[in-house]
Amino acid sequence: MSEQRPPFPPFTEETAIQKVRAAEDGWNGRKPEKVSRAYTPDTIWRNRNEFPRGREEVITFLTRKWEKEQQYRLIKELWAFTDNRIAVRFAYEWHDKSGQWFRSYGNENWEFASNGLMHRRFASINDLAIAESDRRFHWPLGPRPADHAGLSELDL
Repeated sequence: MSEQRPPFPPFTEETAIQKVRAAEDGWNGRKPEKVSRAYTPDTIWRNRNEFPRGREEVITFLTRKWEKEQQYRLIKELWAFTDNRIAVRFAYEWHDKSGQWFRSYGNENWEFASNGLMHRRFASINDLAIAESDRRFHWPLGPRPADHAGLSELDL
């Protein structure tokens, strides 16, 4: 049986929002193998200056990412959508091994296969060093609670 991950394209606003929240929850779980299953086996990425291809490279990339970006907490928000594409903006907070906190801001463009798996992911990201007292994402590690403010409510 072929892999499927609903909702499927073409997207409506409701199903695009569902895809965005599912991606956010998955990434906040920080389990590279599980996250990789949301992508086609031959997925194509651009993430900053790295270009992972296929699930194995995605797993390697995410493992390295979350070893560096400790206490990672992410919020994604739908920006736009069309038939099989979704654009999101996001912010995440993390600290490095020295304890320096950062808020990383970015945009992603996603393209989905008909089975609901993401085939292409292009991310542009900028990091801002912040003081720990400037953090805004304070929920326990894992998915963001349903009642936690999103990016627009946080004025980010």
